[in-house]
Amino acid sequence: LLTPALFPGQAFTELQAKVMDTQQKVKLADLQIEQLTKTKKHAHLTDTEVMMLVDETRMYEGVGRMFILQPKGVIHNQLLEKQRIAEEKIKELEQKKSYLERSVKEAEDNIREMLMARRAQ
Repeated sequence: LLTPALFPGQAFTELQAKVMDTQQKVKLADLQIEQLTKTKKHAHLTDTEVMMLVDETRMYEGVGRMFILQPKGVIHNQLLEKQRIAEEKIKELEQKKSYLERSVKEAEDNIREMLMARRAQ
């Protein structure tokens, strides 16, 4: 990026640190969105397969280290709920990511203004 030696005071280094920190948070949000998208897709594909089975098929839900016999409808509802929750979390993360990206842009603009002011001196 830019060398902090150009600017006396800590304003520049603080802005630079803020930009780097916020960019890391954006990357983390991207990773979380990617993971939730995979979870949602997996639940959807599993539900598609479950719904093709006859209603009398014995289905088991994994709970810790054991399996519990569940009716097809319960499994279907759990998979739909898993998809819904993943979708909600993805929307929240996308909003957070949008906010963080705006924050990075503002900090970068402030850095540019500091550069321009420094050059004008």
